[in-house]
Amino acid sequence: MTDHLTTDSGRRIAYDRLDGQGPGVVFLGGFRSDMQGSKAVHLRDWAAARGRAFLRFDYSGHGTSSGAFEDGCIGDWAADARAVIEALTHGPQVLVGSSMGGWISLLLARTIPDRVAALVTIAAAPDFTERGFWAGFSAEQRDMMAKDGRVALPSEYGEPLILTRRLIEDGRKHLVLDQPLSLPFPVRMLQGTADADVPMSWAMDLLDHVSGEDVRLTLVKGADHRFSSPECLQLIVATIDAVA
Repeated sequence: MTDHLTTDSGRRIAYDRLDGQGPGVVFLGGFRSDMQGSKAVHLRDWAAARGRAFLRFDYSGHGTSSGAFEDGCIGDWAADARAVIEALTHGPQVLVGSSMGGWISLLLARTIPDRVAALVTIAAAPDFTERGFWAGFSAEQRDMMAKDGRVALPSEYGEPLILTRRLIEDGRKHLVLDQPLSLPFPVRMLQGTADADVPMSWAMDLLDHVSGEDVRLTLVKGADHRFSSPECLQLIVATIDAVA
């Protein structure tokens, strides 16, 4: 069942929450994804069967939450995540961050570490607006961004992907790989070797960058960015079980 939370910023965030035993599990989805994705649904079903507290939600501009996707940025979506965690959960949570959600989970670990029991990332994409989009722009695209404030990229999902100057500039304010990042709780990073969107080297960079006494990276040979095969989904829930 979908409910809505209106944040202090006025954004109306759609969410689905299950009451149950803790620590609760919070799923943080990826860029342009929503809480009806295969990983979010699988985790909900797993949590329901286990009697575990669980929360999934749509960032503003995603799914059935308010706002337009093109108006959003990393700071907005991180604020959405913090708002739902603080308003709808109790105590430390296991954050499960997929792709962009991995970046947002790291931001939350930096801003509200007392609410994090453990961290599980799936093809984490920290700093992707800079390392991926901006670094991949041609000189013409950078000029277009400066002139028009946006760039349209072809998308395999249909409509072109519109990237805005606000997205890029705000992303630079929320980088996590440019300063020390302490993760004083269990951290498990999952990464497919056949991921065409997040290079395997990014996972290695993140592992090298963070500090913590219980940080592990698992590489799955042949897994792609979706990380949604039955084997991958089973690995995700087994990993959550192992840390909390």
